[in-house]
Amino acid sequence: MAEVHTTDNPAAKDTVLLALSGIVLLAGIVAFYWFEDQSLLVRVAMVIGALAVSLGLVWLSWYGRQFWQFALGSRVELRKVVWPDREETTKTTYVVFIFTGIMGVFFWALDWVLTWLTRTMTGQG
Repeated sequence: MAEVHTTDNPAAKDTVLLALSGIVLLAGIVAFYWFEDQSLLVRVAMVIGALAVSLGLVWLSWYGRQFWQFALGSRVELRKVVWPDREETTKTTYVVFIFTGIMGVFFWALDWVLTWLTRTMTGQG
């Protein structure tokens, strides 16, 4: 039976694919400005085409496979999240606003006291 070999680290081929992807994307951007006599639609299509080819090259590399595994794992973890209901969200929002107000008053008072103390000690008060 044929055995599928997966690598845990990127190979030279993957690095080349990633570099080629960057070159293709850069070529699409350069083409956008190089062909300035063409219509805007054609030039944007060149950039979008280069982006699509670039993403395809990344997809074929180890980095693309790792990203896809990460995305699938994130999707599984996201389904495990217990989202708060409307009442809990409202109560938490109130607590955050109240605490922010209290801390704002505290830091204003601290600033006022330290300013008064500094002026008194330096003889400017």
